[in-house]
Amino acid sequence: MAAQEHQYLMAILLGFAAGVLARFCMLRSDYRNYPSYPHGYIIHLSLGAIAAVLASLAVPALIEEELTAITFLVLCAQQFRDIRSMERETLMKLEEQALIPRGADYIEGIAKVFESRNYLVMLVALLVSAFAVMINWQAGCLAAVVLVGVSIFCMRGSYIGDIAQIQAGTLHFEKSLLYVDDIVLMNVGDPSAREKILREGVGIVLKPYNDDGRAVLNSPGQRQAILHDISILTGNQMDIGEQEWSPMARKNMKTGVLGIFVLPNYKDTQAVISAAERVPVLESAAQKPLSNPIGRKLAKQKNSDQIA
Repeated sequence: MAAQEHQYLMAILLGFAAGVLARFCMLRSDYRNYPSYPHGYIIHLSLGAIAAVLASLAVPALIEEELTAITFLVLCAQQFRDIRSMERETLMKLEEQALIPRGADYIEGIAKVFESRNYLVMLVALLVSAFAVMINWQAGCLAAVVLVGVSIFCMRGSYIGDIAQIQAGTLHFEKSLLYVDDIVLMNVGDPSAREKILREGVGIVLKPYNDDGRAVLNSPGQRQAILHDISILTGNQMDIGEQEWSPMARKNMKTGVLGIFVLPNYKDTQAVISAAERVPVLESAAQKPLSNPIGRKLAKQKNSDQIA
């Protein structure tokens, strides 16, 4: 009996440690400045620890037929649904003072990520605990290494660089209209502002690889996310009440190519391109018309027309 209790204890400790480690590895505070450090870290690591300890208790509790512990696990999972609302509300408050906001779609994506990562922590802790109980603690350690690695891999989604070719564009004016290549962006009436834009501004064009990429770039929320991340990474000279320096994104209606203008702190076109490539594809924008027969038929017809 004592040996079995020792095995349960080892399983719980291994599951807890693996869950907390997985949450720590999935926690990032980068150029997006969210979660904040150290307070945001404390909140999310604490929630991850709660998820890990409850999930690691589940397997020993099932074996001992202690169904009350399973009830607590279910209640905990339900409470994690509130995390999405908490993150959404926090980011929306921050949005009110942002010069270049993230946009509602970006915020909803971040909120979903924080909720789902707690479920992933629970899964890691549960499986590691199960391996340790059913086999031995060495198997639990091996499962912990594999599952934490899988958790880190699951963090990576698609980026704009995966769905579109990004290259430098030429900024120019036709009268007071600002263009990047052949895409009209906005009207700039002040001659001195036009001179500054041509001197210090950067224009890029995003050419989708296929109709799936074109559908992503059609999303206003995705465009706002691109402008926000580029501005965070490369800086922006925009100030309150100076709309001439606002970053702008417009598309070519025929081709779906997206033209972008930004006014970074330092004119470095390659840095702007690199920043655009690493913008995540938002869940709300990830449409795939080519997965449907109608979308594939239209894409094939378009290609035939271009060849002809």
